[in-house]
Amino acid sequence: MAETSWLTDFPQMERSGLVQIRKTLDGAYRSFSREYGDAIEGFFDPLLAFLIWFEKLLLATPWPIMVLVIGGIVYSASRSAKLLVGVVIALLLIGYFGMWDNTMRTLSIITVCTILSIFIGIPIGIAMARSDRIQSVVTPILDVMQTMPAFVYLIPVVMLLGIGKIPGVIAVVIYAIPPVIRLTNLGIRLVDKEVLEAATAFGASKHQRLFQVQLPLAMPTIMAGINQTIMMALAMVVVASMIGVKGLGQPVLKSITNQYFTLGLFNGLAIVALAIIFDRVSQAYAKRSQKHLKGAH
Repeated sequence: MAETSWLTDFPQMERSGLVQIRKTLDGAYRSFSREYGDAIEGFFDPLLAFLIWFEKLLLATPWPIMVLVIGGIVYSASRSAKLLVGVVIALLLIGYFGMWDNTMRTLSIITVCTILSIFIGIPIGIAMARSDRIQSVVTPILDVMQTMPAFVYLIPVVMLLGIGKIPGVIAVVIYAIPPVIRLTNLGIRLVDKEVLEAATAFGASKHQRLFQVQLPLAMPTIMAGINQTIMMALAMVVVASMIGVKGLGQPVLKSITNQYFTLGLFNGLAIVALAIIFDRVSQAYAKRSQKHLKGAH
């Protein structure tokens, strides 16, 4: 009888233990956010100022100049006239259907998130490639970042920083950064050992081997990681709009809540157009850099 009673009470004991753990963790995080929230918010003020300035710059620049600038970047990266024509047509259609301002807002936040992901991710990937111990520590963290539902990222970030651009940037970077870290690590590890031995034989230091041999040879793989990071950042646009990030995601969210099919479709297609532009340009640049590298050898 005692055993049966213990088994009957076990689910209740388990629930009460779980409730206690949740209360403890929630209380600790609230105390942390109250004590350090302002300091952490102040730390991100320069990033917020840059993001606001960059968004205003894109919005204030006349659309013909923006089309010329984006077209110039596309052509210089890809050297493809067909891709250039496709990008210009896509941008003109975005403007014609009245989605230009939101597209520029989305472009500004995606550009900033991608730059942050590259500057944070590539050094971590290099450190992982140089040390098996660092790789064994970072890999499970990346697994959690990639498998955790995106909405879960928003909870602690919003509790700490409220709603706005910076929480959106942090959530997007957390979600999008794993591919560039993983593929930087993979690309460097795949560099032929004989090539490194030859560089060492010619008297190259570790620094020279990294920047003059390993990174150039790993560049196509790193570019694939950057490409995937951009795609994942764009995938987070709608989710980030839930915490006040303006752009193409907000009309999509509005169309979901109010059942506006056409509004959601057009803004969704604009996100797809941006994704295709980023994807094709980064892939074309990776192929060109690979051909140039082969030509050098």
